[in-house]
Amino acid sequence: MKLLSRKAACNTHGQDSSYFLGWQEYEKNPYDESHNPTGIIQMGLAENQLSFDLLESWLASNPDAAGFKRDGQSIFRELALFQDYHGLPDFKKALVEFMSEIRGNKVSFDPKKLVLTAGATSANETLMFCLADPGEAFLLPTPYYPGFDRDLKWRTGVEIVPIKCTSSNGFRITESALEEAYQAAGKRNLKVKGVLVTNPSNPLGTTLSRHELNLLLSFVTEKGIHLISDEIYSGTVFSSPGFLSVMEILMDKKYSMNTEVWKRVHIVYSLSKDLGLPGFRVGAIYSNDDVVVEAATKMSSFGLVSSQTQYLLSAMLSDKKFRKNYISENQKRLRHRQEMLISGLESAGIRCLKSNAGLFCWVDMRHLLSSETFDAEMELWKKIVYDVGLNISPGSSCHCDEPGWFRVCFANMSAATLNLAIQRIKLFVQSTAAGSKQNQSYHQSLNNSRRKSLTKWVFRLSFDGREPDER
Repeated sequence: MKLLSRKAACNTHGQDSSYFLGWQEYEKNPYDESHNPTGIIQMGLAENQLSFDLLESWLASNPDAAGFKRDGQSIFRELALFQDYHGLPDFKKALVEFMSEIRGNKVSFDPKKLVLTAGATSANETLMFCLADPGEAFLLPTPYYPGFDRDLKWRTGVEIVPIKCTSSNGFRITESALEEAYQAAGKRNLKVKGVLVTNPSNPLGTTLSRHELNLLLSFVTEKGIHLISDEIYSGTVFSSPGFLSVMEILMDKKYSMNTEVWKRVHIVYSLSKDLGLPGFRVGAIYSNDDVVVEAATKMSSFGLVSSQTQYLLSAMLSDKKFRKNYISENQKRLRHRQEMLISGLESAGIRCLKSNAGLFCWVDMRHLLSSETFDAEMELWKKIVYDVGLNISPGSSCHCDEPGWFRVCFANMSAATLNLAIQRIKLFVQSTAAGSKQNQSYHQSLNNSRRKSLTKWVFRLSFDGREPDER
């Protein structure tokens, strides 16, 4: 270890979080319908695989784009040599049009204020480097995405101070919670540089209300700090209320372009969730502050989006007919899949926080805890991972203050796999309710279920409710 730098050797990456540990257990024993039907089903991955057929269909109909051709002529050499970190103008134009359409065209974006990054991870870290010095802080409402402990803190030295939200009001942000977080930072001698929110929320799957957004803007205006709105799930809003971007609130008369807060609001976006392309590593920062745009553009040279990726996606997102159909159809499929999970959990006596967006549900399993403690939450989580064979994310990994909540993803698997996961949960809950006398019988039933990749019950449900992408 003496050969390594302090940064490389430090243990602040967050890799020891139960969020990442669950992934490690899944990778040791991944479920596969044919080759490993008793394996762990991955429900900790917020990945959208429900509309991949729409992307593949477009590629098949547009071979020039996939073959890096323009008017039938190869432009491979042109793309391979292009390396301007400002990005391809055509792609930036197509991306801001896509962002606008997701928001119902109620707000428009200027491509000159857009900075391309290698995913939202890079975008969030770049903003930390631009807006805060090591030892300064950002306030984040809880529960929040576990990866933020890595993305925002590890290399930047920026601290996170939680804005504590509770289930009593559906984990909504309140004025008192904001002020308490600000005061808590002061007690730790931390200078607060801003607030970062995810809208829609990861892990809650809920959108911020107009009241919350106005509250946030008033708060950052009063304190003279920044507001970062991570809106990477904005295109996954599938039911009422619809998505309301902070940029739309900024368009109100009281937040004119002449006000300071106009320059202190920044948006993070990505195509990983809305378009289901996490492997393409396409993220973006949008800011009204020219200084931030300039600094972030310079920093983006450490995490560029390949010109080949930009060319392909500029062609895809410039297709207005495809764009409109994809947004609509993707939202329908997400809503249907969420309903499948909620209905299945309810039949097992488990409820979820009411949500309208995202690729996951915030699931209430407090009644299954042996005690109202985080130790009991970890005990339950381990049973679900090792005995039930499901990797879900415990609320404590998301810094939730109340033990017993879990994030459960539903869009990264087939309908048949989701039904199998629900069947496993049902068996587990039944055994818990029945008590210790039936534990042996339960484990036998559970193992039998896990040895069969798809039972007749799963076949019936999957064929009755399968989705277009699984035909």
